[in-house]
Amino acid sequence: MKERLDVLLVNRNLAESREKAKAIIMSGDVFVNGQREDKAGSAFREDVQIEIKGSPLKYVSRGGLKLEKAIDGYRISLDGKICMDVGSSTGGFTDCML
Repeated sequence: MKERLDVLLVNRNLAESREKAKAIIMSGDVFVNGQREDKAGSAFREDVQIEIKGSPLKYVSRGGLKLEKAIDGYRISLDGKICMDVGSSTGGFTDCML
């Protein structure tokens, strides 16, 4: 039986949730049978070899990495500021701001 790649990562405890699994997959760090795989919905047999190369995500989603790059690039300080993540989805922006 075949299963989605994001589900396989969660089932093998390689990711805490499907959202985090999708972020890891989209970052290009997941290899299936030695081949890079960047589609979370790709289906594979349950006994497939999966390897995650690279460092784990710093935030709950890639959105946090994007915000961090902007904060660093524009030298923005959030100290003492009140911030709001309007339309929060997986919480990467909020995780970064905290």
